[in-house]
Amino acid sequence: MATITYSLLGEVLGKNIRLPSYRHFHQDMSLVHALESTQGGCQAKKQRLDNGVVSIFSGNVRRPRRPQALASEISTTQHEEASSALAYNEKMLPNYVPLYVMLPLGAVTSNNVVEDKDKLGKQLKDLKTAGVDGVMMDVWWGIVESEGSKQYDWSGYRSLFQLIQECGLRLQAIMSFHQCGGNVGDAVYIPLPQWVLDVGESNPDIFYTDREGNRNKEYLTLGVDNQPLFHGRSAVEIYSDYMKSFRENMSDFMEAGLVIDIEVGLGPAGELRYPSYPETQGWKFPGIGEFQCYDKYLKAEFKEAAASAGHPEWELPDNAGTYNDTPEATEFFKSNGTYLTEKGKFFLTWYSNKLLIHGDQILDEANKAFLGCKVELAAKVSGIHWWYKADNHAAELTAGYYNLNDRDGYRPIARMLSRHYGILNFTCLEMRDSEQSADAKSGPQELVQQVLSGGWRENIQVAGENALSRYDRAGYNQILLNARPNGVTKEGPPKQRMYGVTYLRLSDDLLQKENFSIFKTFVKKMHADQDYCPDPQKYNHHVVPLKRSKPKISIEDLSEATKPEEPFPWDKETDMSVDGGLANLIDRFFSIFK
Repeated sequence: MATITYSLLGEVLGKNIRLPSYRHFHQDMSLVHALESTQGGCQAKKQRLDNGVVSIFSGNVRRPRRPQALASEISTTQHEEASSALAYNEKMLPNYVPLYVMLPLGAVTSNNVVEDKDKLGKQLKDLKTAGVDGVMMDVWWGIVESEGSKQYDWSGYRSLFQLIQECGLRLQAIMSFHQCGGNVGDAVYIPLPQWVLDVGESNPDIFYTDREGNRNKEYLTLGVDNQPLFHGRSAVEIYSDYMKSFRENMSDFMEAGLVIDIEVGLGPAGELRYPSYPETQGWKFPGIGEFQCYDKYLKAEFKEAAASAGHPEWELPDNAGTYNDTPEATEFFKSNGTYLTEKGKFFLTWYSNKLLIHGDQILDEANKAFLGCKVELAAKVSGIHWWYKADNHAAELTAGYYNLNDRDGYRPIARMLSRHYGILNFTCLEMRDSEQSADAKSGPQELVQQVLSGGWRENIQVAGENALSRYDRAGYNQILLNARPNGVTKEGPPKQRMYGVTYLRLSDDLLQKENFSIFKTFVKKMHADQDYCPDPQKYNHHVVPLKRSKPKISIEDLSEATKPEEPFPWDKETDMSVDGGLANLIDRFFSIFK
């Protein structure tokens, strides 16, 4: 039987301790008992443990961390060379799912400088030692173009990119055209550029608007996508110019392979949706939210569409309730409500199609901006899981996802993305139905299955992230299950595998000793028990120069994707669980030294 010498703990206990590898470990608790019996004597050497505690996971032992000064001297090339020497079974690498970590929202401050660079650098090195593949970060429009139209200042982001590169991590960059602040988890406030807000002072219809006339300044309404209201530019032209400037100013980082993904922000929170559930307007979970199409531009477009359909008398809904209503409290969403009538279906089709056209147009500009670069394009779709198990799917409908039991509202998005070679990034990977309130009729597990299955059926890559910060094994196991719904295979690629997962997010809590120990186990399991692999081609990630988008897909062809199909089957539990005798032993070990 293979054994591991646990030398540091042996020093604490005054003897060598040999443990079987994880594969052969069968709940041998002798080490825990030994630790508990000598706990008093351990206190004198606790500082030594704090500075270099050994973590056990998946049959591997990490030696005490080297002094930070030494780590800071290691170049990116040396990081890669060191990583390439790590052991992995190449036959297992097709199961490898790269794991990225979202950086803090305010990693670059509103003053365009890196927030606490020394601390962040240390945290990034901690992530590197944990084996993560890279990081994801927002590149805020409200910071870069804050001084005026076409006045770009990339200095803060260049500094941060350099730091990430020095730490040997890869980068997923989000073109964040939305406000930071007002959504769940927003800890900082970064508004849209002031010169854009100034336009809104005289023309508030540039913002999404609800039926009561409340304006939402998180993101410009898609009604102004092609309106030259911003110093002669339309919203789409603004987004296009910003992405072109990013490419020009970050070309050295892109050519060096640092930036691997460009996620294009398409709405509030960077997601392709309407801002239907804003906390700034008083929304609380599990409210159904409100439709956001009452600015003068979208109202005019709807009237034109209704007249063309032979119904000039049709108006936008006035019976869909308010943000915190339940579906049955409204005429629109109740059983046999307006949403099932000819008028309701026409509106919902128009509302969701406008979102598809919006995403398609901006992704086309992104494709032109990054044409020829070795990057992937991606777009994020929100995991609106509440009321998913209600026939009306009310919260999804107000957000623009026309998804019902007999209509797939997500596969058309995947089909639209397919023409841009885009990745569909979906949220709420960590959630289980059993964790949700029964009153909300939530179905996060079924929702994830539906959306990922639709993406795979359209032959695009799917990625994802957790919606809320989790540090527990149950949350990690659910992410692992969704990453490989049918488990790993010993040779060749698994039946289904996500292209990548981003963990939300880097924080002091994540790096707290016990939390980080479990997280490192999670990283290892995402990698199918293999060490970090510095060569993406070994796990079938072949990033090639971005090709020009394929011909535009008609609305009629997109609508064909709404025909529902059964999702692919999912295993009940992951076969790469972070649970287990050895994992539980680690938790108990850390609890002794709290």
